[in-house]
Amino acid sequence: MAYLLDCCPPDFRAYRVLRNHPVVLARFAARFIDGQHRTTQEGLAEIRTSLKDEVSSVVIEEAAQAWLTEDARLARAKRSVQLIEHALRGQAFIRKL
Repeated sequence: MAYLLDCCPPDFRAYRVLRNHPVVLARFAARFIDGQHRTTQEGLAEIRTSLKDEVSSVVIEEAAQAWLTEDARLARAKRSVQLIEHALRGQAFIRKL
């Protein structure tokens, strides 16, 4: 529960339904992270053109690297939350060899 709550905005802690029903919390966390993940991909796609007249190319590349780092973090979090949600729904994880 703590991990799932940490994946969500702090305000989500105020909702009793999320604290009392882990599968509901997992669904909320999955949707929230999915939205953030899409945003990082959109941000990366437009960073070089949207700021080219505002900052140097070095800064743009640093910003792009920040987007890439965040994208990777969110991809890992997305997978983690998906696995937790599947487990809460009673689905088994079978490792593929």
